[in-house]
Amino acid sequence: MITLNLIRQAAEVLHGVVRQTDMIQSRGLATGTELLLKTENLQVTGSFKVRGAYFRMSTMTEEERRRGVVACSAGNHAQGVALSAQQSGTPATIFIPSVAPIYKIEATKSMGADIRIVDGVYDDAYTAARAFEAETGAVFIHPFDDPRVIAGQGTIGLEILEQAAGLDAVILPIGGGGLIAGVAFAIKSLNPSCKVYGVQAAGAAGMHDSFAAKEYLTSKRVSTFADGIAVKAPGTLTYDLCSQYVDDIVTVTDDEIATSILALMEQEKLVAEGAGAVAVAAAMFGKLPIEGKRVCAVVSGGNIDVNILARVISRGQLATGRIAELTLELLDKPGQLFEVSAIIAKMGANVTKVVHNHGGENTDITGCYLHLTLETRNKEHIEQVVAQLRAEGYKVTQ
Repeated sequence: MITLNLIRQAAEVLHGVVRQTDMIQSRGLATGTELLLKTENLQVTGSFKVRGAYFRMSTMTEEERRRGVVACSAGNHAQGVALSAQQSGTPATIFIPSVAPIYKIEATKSMGADIRIVDGVYDDAYTAARAFEAETGAVFIHPFDDPRVIAGQGTIGLEILEQAAGLDAVILPIGGGGLIAGVAFAIKSLNPSCKVYGVQAAGAAGMHDSFAAKEYLTSKRVSTFADGIAVKAPGTLTYDLCSQYVDDIVTVTDDEIATSILALMEQEKLVAEGAGAVAVAAAMFGKLPIEGKRVCAVVSGGNIDVNILARVISRGQLATGRIAELTLELLDKPGQLFEVSAIIAKMGANVTKVVHNHGGENTDITGCYLHLTLETRNKEHIEQVVAQLRAEGYKVTQ
């Protein structure tokens, strides 16, 4: 059902509609690897999803357009469908799970789509959208398990091979599997020796588990802040394509994803959402055999809510030792805070928050707890600060 000609047809249709996003050289995100970044976070609508949605809708008949379209999405496919519907004058109803960021919901509304919020995750929105399809006759635009959607996403594979010669591997995020299915087919059809690796959030690992078990499996629940890949069940078509064309699938934790978002911002000046950063996270944390290789990681989207971004930055700082939280047990007497602050300053760390509490029933009556938040360089630096405090007679309890 997927052919190289279909992907090339999609590339022709998308020409002038979507951007051929830049391929940039990483500045050391993955030590020992020549890492290139395919910046789909800079795509129209901020995600690769517009490619598949637009190509799928370009094949609709006039009668189908009159019936309108229905879709389900955590936000990125929703924006792709909404934009495509707006440009073609097609009515669009989109079911979005309540976990989707407000930014994605509002961006989709701004394109004229009728938005229906569904309590739960993507799979709950999918059930509601299918019921609407049966009730109204609207054409369902699947976010990943459709040959033309997959072909649209596969155009990224054509661009990668055109932009970066001599690649040893390509790393892609996986939710339902539409992106990796299309790109893997394109890559393996044109350069069979190039490895294709998939990455999922550890809390939403349906395709990973299916791939490992060599049978189609679904997850009972998902738990990850990477809403764009928070999918319980991979596609059946995408599972078949992954089984044939993908070399391996790994998982990364939410802390690893948060760290990669922070690194992309600081080192590459790129904003990525959780789903968009998982491929980079796999490279950064040594999840794949890519040392000494020339590798492309697809940064698939940049639509992250600013409130979530603030939390992710804090989480990434904690995970990498850029922020430390310490608790000291002290005698409650004048000058203690000054002395502790002087030691910390001498060690090159910076106190950003102080909370003073009187001691509890297990401490000296004249005792107190000092809770400190510090800016530090890394985990080794935290250990040095704690060691110095202890060397100078202070009891660090946390």
